[in-house]
Amino acid sequence: MNKTIRFIREPLNQFIKLETSSSIILFLATISALTLANSPVGDDFLQFWDNYMTLKVPGFELSKPILKWINDGLMAIFFFLIGLEIKREILNGELSRLKKASLPIFAALGGMIFPALTFTFLNYGEPGSQGWGIPMAADIAFTLGILKLLGNRVPNGLKVFLMAFAIIDDLGAVLVIAFFYSSNLVWLYIGIALAIVAGLIVLSFRGFYSKYLFFVLGVVVWVLFLKSGIHSTIAGVLMALTIPLRRETDTRSFYEKGKENLEAFLEDCNANVEKTILTKRQLAVIDDMEEITEKTAAPLQYLEHRLHGWVSYLIMPLFALANAGVVFSFSGDSNFSLSTNLAISLVAGNSIGIFLFSYVSIKFNLAELPANVSFSHLLGVSFLGGLGFTMSLFINNLAYSDPLLINSAKMGILIGSLLAGVIGYFILKFTLKEKNEEALG
Repeated sequence: MNKTIRFIREPLNQFIKLETSSSIILFLATISALTLANSPVGDDFLQFWDNYMTLKVPGFELSKPILKWINDGLMAIFFFLIGLEIKREILNGELSRLKKASLPIFAALGGMIFPALTFTFLNYGEPGSQGWGIPMAADIAFTLGILKLLGNRVPNGLKVFLMAFAIIDDLGAVLVIAFFYSSNLVWLYIGIALAIVAGLIVLSFRGFYSKYLFFVLGVVVWVLFLKSGIHSTIAGVLMALTIPLRRETDTRSFYEKGKENLEAFLEDCNANVEKTILTKRQLAVIDDMEEITEKTAAPLQYLEHRLHGWVSYLIMPLFALANAGVVFSFSGDSNFSLSTNLAISLVAGNSIGIFLFSYVSIKFNLAELPANVSFSHLLGVSFLGGLGFTMSLFINNLAYSDPLLINSAKMGILIGSLLAGVIGYFILKFTLKEKNEEALG
């Protein structure tokens, strides 16, 4: 039993550690973008992202602003990682059983429906009504970062609930982007891309997987989506569905083969103590160990592990640096009403929707609270669900083309996310402190 608990807890703790440490870098990137945008070099900083970069290969040319390369290109990798997480959780995680997944599912539904309705009601008849999808998604990096600030007092069940909720919320955001923020569809390209994805899924199901083939065809699918009218990041999610969650080498074989290789490596070490370079045999051992190591982890798990650092420490901060830069102005150059409505929708819409749907589902025995988690804790997490940031900024770029609306929405997202994070933090800090005092008393 203890081994099973460690098997579940250790990867969970590693994930949380990675996400929370990356939240610091994400925060610094955001502050840097805001500082630079409102500094004397603000115009140069904002215009830099509009410079064009061109990719040329024989018979093909793709030219886009740097901002688009980040939002359409690098963020496709971010969405690919989200797709890997969703697939893993559904097949072998917190979403694999309905009883485990029911509370995060109800919470995510409330966190999508209520903010969208709140914004639609507040902004009815006003410019920017198409931005109803902006306040719907939670930012897992920042929310886990806030939980980290509260230390070991946070129940493990609350962390698991928050991660499962955020993953379902991201899935909802992906569907919203695919169905509501895509236009001028070219069905021929979509059909070819879906046929490639379907073919790769069949190959994966039949036990064939080649990272080189999947990578090349993944790039083809990305280009087809880029030209089709459906946002290219959806290609990342679909490609994630083609990656198998199946190991080629079992753990026992890995141990035995690894032990054999290490013994061979050690023999050459003893025979060549004075030498600073490796023998051919030792190099062959290293190559063999690398191969069996990759085969022992399922391709899906291996890619998820490899990509997490790149996404958390490079792609998301770069996205924040390119997109969070907004000149704070409440003059005639900004839509104060839109900023306010988005901030209210993020804070009030998410907190009410997440808590209400969770509370009702528990009271009607459709779901249950995790161990050591109270309704007060759930209320705090409901406010944290309003910390939208990354996905909200992303949908903002899809919803609006008018710079005035984009910048006004950015202000609303930043203010709303800040308020949601601060309120959620203090609610959890107070309730967790109260609970610890009761336990000590």
